[in-house]
Amino acid sequence: MFTILDGNDFPLRGADVSNISFKNNAKTDSTGTAKLNSNKNDIIRVHYNGILLKEYIANGNLNQIIRIDGNNIMVMQQKKVVLTNDIKISSNLTTSSTQAVYNNDLVKSTVTSVKNALTGRLAGLYTNQNSGRPGLEEVSVSLRGQNPIILVDGIPRDLTMIDLEEIESVTVLKDAVSTAMLGLRSSGGAIAITTKRGFIGAQQISLTAQTGFQSPLKMPKTLNAFDYATLYNEARVNSGDLPIYTPSDLDAYRTGSNPIGHPDVNWQDQVLKDRSAFSRYDLNFRGGGNTARYYVGLEYQNQKGQFKESDLNEYSTNTSFSNYTVRSNVDINLTSKMTLGLHLFGRIGNYTQPGSSAANIFSSILNTPNNAYPVYNSDGSYGGNTQFQNNIYAQTVSSGYRLNYRRDIITDLTLRRSLDDVIPGLWAQALVSFYSGISENTDRSKSFAVSKQTGTGSTATYQVFGTNGTQTNSTSIDYQNRQSYLEAAIGYKRNFGLHQIDAQIRATSDNVNSGPDLGLNYYGGSGRTAYSFDERYTAEVAFGLNRTNRYPKGSPMGFFPAAGLSWTLTKEKFMPKLSWLNDLKLFTSYGRTGNDAAGYFVFQQFYVGSPSSYYFGTSASSSSTLRQDVLANPNVTWEKADKLNLGLKSTLFNNHLFLQAEYFNNKYSDLLTSPNLSTIVGTAVRNLNIGVNRYSGFELQLNWQQSLGKFSYFVAGNASTLKSKVIYQNEVFREYSYQSRTGQPVGQPFGYIADGLFQSQAEINASAKIAGYTPVPGDIKYKDLNNDGVIDQFDQAKIGTDKPLIYYGANIGFSYSGFDFSVLLQGVANRNLLLTGNSEWEFQNGGFGQAYEHNLDRWTPATAATATYPRVTVGNNFNNNIISSFWMHSGNYLRLKNIELGYTISSRFTNKVKVSGIRFFVNGTNLFTSASFDRVDPETNGGVYPIQRVINGGLSVKF
Repeated sequence: MFTILDGNDFPLRGADVSNISFKNNAKTDSTGTAKLNSNKNDIIRVHYNGILLKEYIANGNLNQIIRIDGNNIMVMQQKKVVLTNDIKISSNLTTSSTQAVYNNDLVKSTVTSVKNALTGRLAGLYTNQNSGRPGLEEVSVSLRGQNPIILVDGIPRDLTMIDLEEIESVTVLKDAVSTAMLGLRSSGGAIAITTKRGFIGAQQISLTAQTGFQSPLKMPKTLNAFDYATLYNEARVNSGDLPIYTPSDLDAYRTGSNPIGHPDVNWQDQVLKDRSAFSRYDLNFRGGGNTARYYVGLEYQNQKGQFKESDLNEYSTNTSFSNYTVRSNVDINLTSKMTLGLHLFGRIGNYTQPGSSAANIFSSILNTPNNAYPVYNSDGSYGGNTQFQNNIYAQTVSSGYRLNYRRDIITDLTLRRSLDDVIPGLWAQALVSFYSGISENTDRSKSFAVSKQTGTGSTATYQVFGTNGTQTNSTSIDYQNRQSYLEAAIGYKRNFGLHQIDAQIRATSDNVNSGPDLGLNYYGGSGRTAYSFDERYTAEVAFGLNRTNRYPKGSPMGFFPAAGLSWTLTKEKFMPKLSWLNDLKLFTSYGRTGNDAAGYFVFQQFYVGSPSSYYFGTSASSSSTLRQDVLANPNVTWEKADKLNLGLKSTLFNNHLFLQAEYFNNKYSDLLTSPNLSTIVGTAVRNLNIGVNRYSGFELQLNWQQSLGKFSYFVAGNASTLKSKVIYQNEVFREYSYQSRTGQPVGQPFGYIADGLFQSQAEINASAKIAGYTPVPGDIKYKDLNNDGVIDQFDQAKIGTDKPLIYYGANIGFSYSGFDFSVLLQGVANRNLLLTGNSEWEFQNGGFGQAYEHNLDRWTPATAATATYPRVTVGNNFNNNIISSFWMHSGNYLRLKNIELGYTISSRFTNKVKVSGIRFFVNGTNLFTSASFDRVDPETNGGVYPIQRVINGGLSVKF
């Protein structure tokens, strides 16, 4: 007898189980059981709707459990939706907008951030990686345009406190009915993570070891010393000054004949490695019996950074990240009706960087030209001068180091009691959770001296800047967080023939403290009820009722109701039986959600001391007085969102194709916004609940999977659109409608509208005047939008595209005779990319800054017809170096996010060596990017720790 379970250990009903050796088969019942005889080493195959899910070698036991990998998309349709802690809702009993991704897909990503692993996998979820620093990838995540709350086993957590390997599934909750129970934290949607649990069966041990290397995707392309000096002379002349580099200087830069007086240092090559190491090791234990079930996961992760090191140091000055985690999930049947869950998590994380900090080193690279100074002078001292007193190489290897230690401990205790002996279907649950975390900084940095060398040999002189200091030794607390979460719940779940009902009500208290700061407390209740008839019609209602200590005493609790309906058309008699249509379900929901955006004591009026002068008679006298500080907002309340969701789900073509399409329209009101007040008020005012925005869009998920003998393949794709609009924000009066922010997309950039480059003085004379500036040929020309003959602030308008953002992903793969291959593509369209500042403009930093290869495409009389960059000048140009459409580019891109090739050794061999499975794999992350504007990485825009390209290989063994 065989029991077939999905990745979350739910019985898989309706699967076909066949014994190839005996040539008999059986179908699984509602408990996932198929009665099928077998002998040891018989080949057992599990199919679902004609799709091969797994091939299994029988072990000869009377009762055997076969688990189906969680990434099989056909099984995904049978998965349960996790809405709250440990409560799994049957898919036919929910009308909500949800989508999930599973462990087998996530672990293919060689990243340290769970957020990064989600990129391109779920419709409605948009991610952008802002940095590639080891362990601190700084990935921003939005769900339908909002910041979602993170739930780990139903409890609000920080997403950095979880590893990929311990995740069973990640479900995004996108509409009102799926998040209403979260109350004041429901407006942004939720990312609900379920960690792995034990199961009934023999112990399974799995070990995965992988290692690889990483290299930066994009770095700014700086000019060599000769091109820099030549361009600098040109910029000086354009700025009305004389050149400073003589022909002999230029020749020395060109030939490299004087590396001390005329250096040419590529600082990127000098301080950065071409590649760095990455490794991850996971050891998991999973199993249990009728009394207890357990999962224990151990992980060690190490990621090195890009900076070169010196053999003279007895310590590392490179950026690095190492992380040790342990998770233990144990569930014990205390009695036949009572279950105790004890879930533990611990983490030790170490982050290292040079004493001058990684951010400052990359900033120095952007601001230091190749000819600024040599790495070393003739006497071995570090090069430098008046303008550049932080030698970049010295910053990297001679500034000491900084450490950040992070320690996190989580304990969850859950007690669940079936109350079937009181009322069949009734249950109760209590949960207590504690978290304690601390982040401690150790500063072992030191100062260093630099010198400017004049002359050579015995006549050389050195002007010293700074001093060589000793290492500091100080510690400070970055954060010290504590959280206590309490929950009590009672529910009822029962089937009555064709009728199903699932209801629950909860009381929660969530207290979060960060160091000496005032704690943040959320408390209240929530509930949900779902009713289904014949799995054809489903109605669902949910609510949240809670408040926080951020609002005045006596203020009402926030009430956030939502409701949903679904209709499975293919169960209707009037629906024609179409051979290509297996299932079709329509669903909708509407409700109100909340967001606690207020700070502490926004409602409280404060007074500050102020020495003020008052006129009495003919002279002023001064006295200590009190005056009103920023005016309070006594009516502050939570932000609200009214959300509408419409969708359909369908399986087609003998269940090979799954489709989910949705439309959402969400109105966010009572947004805390700065009011537009007259200066006659005489003081500032705290933000008021007056803003109104709207977000809407479409989402599409398509999955195709098919087996052709031993060959199986899948194609999964998703696409989303996001349109936003400012409805109201108490905007200041603007004389020209094209300058109004109201009615535009949220965050729409505004600036001057570029109209090419001035080509001649005659064109300048015929154009509008520029307030405070006299243009010359080669400067950027702007449109005079109000036709008043002057270019000023009244000619600013929206720049870039205002079309709905489109983001998409595609996951494609196949398996055959032990080989498996998969590719994940991810992309964005209608995205603005505004490039300004030191990584874009030439000779910034007070006129001593860096210049780049794209600056060579500047306007000159000889290149006037082909120039793509304005004439170069020294320092900030008040006409060219301002926000305008000239610096706005397309941010569209398509990225090969992940690719993996694996091979699983045949079970006929592994059974002989007492091993359940051996799999070898190689994978890569961020291997290729096609961007509309490819000079910079489209996610980081340059100027920060670059995103990494990773190539990795490993081995997975199961016992």
